[in-house]
Amino acid sequence: MENGNVEKCSQSLDSISKGSGTEKHLRSSERPIHEKNESHPLPQSETVPLTKWNRPRINVWRTLTAFLAFFIIGAHDGAYGALIPYLEIYYNKNHLLVSLIFIPASVGYIAASFLNSFIHVTFGRRGAAFLGPSLRLIAYIVISQECPFPGLVICFCVSAFGIALSDAAWNAWIGAMQNSNEVLGILHAFYGLGATLSPLFATTMITKGGLKWYTFYYLMVGLSIAELAAGGTAFWTETGKKYRADNLKTTGKTSGHTREALRNRVTWICCFFLLVYSGTEVALGGWVVQFMRVVRHATPFPAGMSATGYWLGLTVGRVALGFVTPRIGEKLAILIYIALAAAAHLIFWLVPNFFASAVAVAFVGFFLGPLFPASVVAATKVLPPHLHVGSIGFSAAFGMTGAAILPFAVGAVAQARGVFVLMPIVLSMLVLDGCIWCTLPSIQKGPDEDQDGQIDNATV
Repeated sequence: MENGNVEKCSQSLDSISKGSGTEKHLRSSERPIHEKNESHPLPQSETVPLTKWNRPRINVWRTLTAFLAFFIIGAHDGAYGALIPYLEIYYNKNHLLVSLIFIPASVGYIAASFLNSFIHVTFGRRGAAFLGPSLRLIAYIVISQECPFPGLVICFCVSAFGIALSDAAWNAWIGAMQNSNEVLGILHAFYGLGATLSPLFATTMITKGGLKWYTFYYLMVGLSIAELAAGGTAFWTETGKKYRADNLKTTGKTSGHTREALRNRVTWICCFFLLVYSGTEVALGGWVVQFMRVVRHATPFPAGMSATGYWLGLTVGRVALGFVTPRIGEKLAILIYIALAAAAHLIFWLVPNFFASAVAVAFVGFFLGPLFPASVVAATKVLPPHLHVGSIGFSAAFGMTGAAILPFAVGAVAQARGVFVLMPIVLSMLVLDGCIWCTLPSIQKGPDEDQDGQIDNATV
């Protein structure tokens, strides 16, 4: 009976506006993929028009706030590569011990993956807008005060929790918008922009300005204050009560969506895909400077600029390929991008020349760039709307543990075998990620698919 009502609704919408991308995506949301393997259908009352980045007007300010948050997150991750050589000298630690800064961060990511849905249900998006930057601000203030190494490790754990909250919240929110491929591409391009500029600023401050490594975090303190003020203002009306009214399938259950999301296999496919992807992205960006200094024999400043080139390539790829992906289809596009990234990585690995390596690693970043936003968009197309925050938020936060585990693994192996091990590890991770992505349920393209890649039907 429910399915019959949905079909009538779909026909009515079709007669009202032929060729409308919004109504087509709406019909897709009303007939989600999960109806084939869930015991109960999605109530029709949950179906709401998709928001846009500029409608209502306040969404412009909110979207810009999300962009700022991702710029700061990118600056945080991008700084690793430039700062690791100086951390080793300052704290008198080897590769293995310095790599410990990555491991506690995974605790923050995992905690956020389980608490993200609860925070949204209880405090709304306003809670994420306050809590994420507040935690990072506290961590950056402590780091900037020349804290001892154990304190540094704890601070990275705290900042990781704040990063994961913001990452999950804004990925899920923008991923459910109209034109999500393009907007998510720009969102993640701001991550890449932050990761591009942070090693440039950090390297210049240390090598040219003669400053200590921790002075870089004065910049992060200022940016976090700006994000906290902007986010608190923009999302002030996005309370827990409003979130529950807009998104919850049933009332009175604050954790049901996380449990339901964990029973959906798409959630776990995205979890492991993003875990491997995030680990590959951060491991390469974090250790490329050391690789260039030790293996390619580059001096400190050019070696630092190679990290800038990598993150710049990632930024450009997210913007440029974000408009290509919906034309190809997310599933096929991601496989093509992984294959091209692997090809560029082979050049980076096998051509023993610094300039060739610097160009090749920039192309690796270019093709890695769109993988995260494209995977989020694909997930929104095969998941029912009420699971978007629970599933995508959990996947994004849990997947970020890869950004802690794999860089640590590279450092641990590099201590025994040398930093050259970065090359085969990254290549094997790219292959593994491609294999994981192949297990995602197919997104069937029908004749009613619109220009933006929004689908009318999805099948497993």
